[in-house]
Amino acid sequence: MSRTRRSFSASEKLSIINEADQIGVSATLRKHNLSPTVFRRWKENFNEGGVANLQSYVKLRNPELEALEEQVRLLKNIVAKQQIELEFKTELLKKSQFHEQRRSK
Repeated sequence: MSRTRRSFSASEKLSIINEADQIGVSATLRKHNLSPTVFRRWKENFNEGGVANLQSYVKLRNPELEALEEQVRLLKNIVAKQQIELEFKTELLKKSQFHEQRRSK
C-alpha cells in the first residue's frame, strides 16, 4: 500500500506542533497520520528558526526559467570559445608582426 506525499503549509505545521503540545504527540500524530520523524524535524526546525523555518523547501520547476538558464549556459560556451579563438589569433598576429620586423631589419 503506497502513501501519497502530502505537503503542509507553515501555518498547518505550526498548528500541529501547538496541538501536540496541548493533547500530546502520539495522539496528534495519529490524528494527522504523521510519522514521528516528520514531526521531530518540524519541531526542530521551528525551535531553530521559528515559523520562517517551517516553510517548504520544495523546488518548483519553472520551464521558462529552465529554458533561459539553458540559453545562458549555451551563450557562455559560445563566448568562451570565441575568447579562446581570439587569444589564439592575437598570439599568431603578434608572432607574424615579430617576424615581419625581423625580416625588414
